Amino acid sequence: MNIDQSQDSCIFCKIARHEIPANVRFESDEIIAFDDINPSAPIHVLVIPKVHITSLRATEIDDQMLLGKLVYRAKLLAEELNIAESGYRVSINVGKWGGQIVSHLHLHILGGAPLTTKLAVATVDESVPLTH
Repeated sequence: MNIDQSQDSCIFCKIARHEIPANVRFESDEIIAFDDINPSAPIHVLVIPKVHITSLRATEIDDQMLLGKLVYRAKLLAEELNIAESGYRVSINVGKWGGQIVSHLHLHILGGAPLTTKLAVATVDESVPLTH
């Protein structure tokens, strides 16, 4: 498990520690799920591990069980939010070019309205130069 030293300042860690308020949809010892403050769909919930893992790229073999729990919790939340039958999207953004804004592993659950089928590439104005 790759743990970043910035976990004290991480906004998602602060939410997990209840230092910042959030509309919590689910909580266990390992996982917390809450509404996105900048939703991209009528229902937009984030599912995160409470332990600070910077991204999917930073996961290791020992994280397999936790990753499975995150995905399964997303499925259960979709059922609880009444979007399972109509359809929903679960996504994980990884790195700058993948659209990751917060450096803490998180799954997005999007639903409540028809979603586009296109997962688009950023326009020139939106793109961020990749640094190696």
